[in-house]
Amino acid sequence: MEFKNLKVYQPDGSFRTGSLTISGDRISAAEPTAEAVDMGGLYAVPGLVDLHFHGCVGYDFCDGTHEAISAIAKYQAQNGVAAICPATMTYPEDKLSVIAEAAASYRTESRDAALVGINMEGPFISEAKKGAQNAAYLHAPDADMFRRLQEKANGLFKLCDLAPELPGAMETIEALAGEVRLSIAHTEADYDTACEAFRRGARQVTHLYNAMPPLSHRAPGVIGAAADNDEVAVELITDGVHIHPAVVRATFKMFWNRVVLISDSMMATGLEDGEYSLGGQAVTVRGNRATLHDGTIAGSATNLLDCVRSAVKMGIPLGQAIRSASTNPARAIGVQHDYGSLEPGKLANILLLDDELNVHTLLLRGQLI
Repeated sequence: MEFKNLKVYQPDGSFRTGSLTISGDRISAAEPTAEAVDMGGLYAVPGLVDLHFHGCVGYDFCDGTHEAISAIAKYQAQNGVAAICPATMTYPEDKLSVIAEAAASYRTESRDAALVGINMEGPFISEAKKGAQNAAYLHAPDADMFRRLQEKANGLFKLCDLAPELPGAMETIEALAGEVRLSIAHTEADYDTACEAFRRGARQVTHLYNAMPPLSHRAPGVIGAAADNDEVAVELITDGVHIHPAVVRATFKMFWNRVVLISDSMMATGLEDGEYSLGGQAVTVRGNRATLHDGTIAGSATNLLDCVRSAVKMGIPLGQAIRSASTNPARAIGVQHDYGSLEPGKLANILLLDDELNVHTLLLRGQLI
């Protein structure tokens, strides 16, 4: 399969006029032949990678079933996401074990997004900043507990979130830094505590701004600490609900090459307004706003491709938005050998977009979807 006359995405966020050749399920270095299809200047971007979301189309990853994972993976593929690393909620270890075992035994279907990891968002978080997490199941950071779950998941946990101010958190970071990517989340940590967490090995911040102290001129907190540590990536939800457009623009200026766009979507994504659940708690969805009954924002009802479109509408250049939704998350969870760019040798997960960012053509592992 060969395409020519494309604006082809580059890993630095730029575009060049060129062509793409697909051989089997991979992008080939071969030059196009006369048989190449002229695509009329469409954008060619890599399939997206969502490393933090909970569910969609009526299913939650924490359902802990192959049926749920399959439905989620199918919806994600149809909306331009090639690889998924869904997040758990705050649950007891026995429930998390069931979820881990279901993921470990799941096999990706041919036309679905690939399950490449799990994001352990709870239970090592602060009660004061729990957000939509269930406080009844909070647990002190515990490296041994994580390792037990990682064994059940057959190594699928790529991210482990925690609040670094909790007792045992720093020791847990040091113990696990060589085994999983640690992300600061749902936290009251101040600047110094966050810097210490980064010094000990944490390398990410979960949904920046949400469930943490704000950036203040006298108390920079986690946000300021992340800005001062160049190895730290920051997740950002650009659904138009969680973060004001001015703050999105400021964040890209502050962290321009370290932003990871996430959807943080929950089971209502792809469905109509109504009553749903997240982490065992009732959620009301109106438009793209999902809230607990007390008004707390409870994830999003927006997929990652729509978050990219929203970011572009907020003034973020398309290449920068794509890098943050594909290249950066692929690197963050260590799957950049297959995902995150359109370089030869990578899996042929390709979105062809028109100038309005509508999907013209979608290929997943070389197959037209």
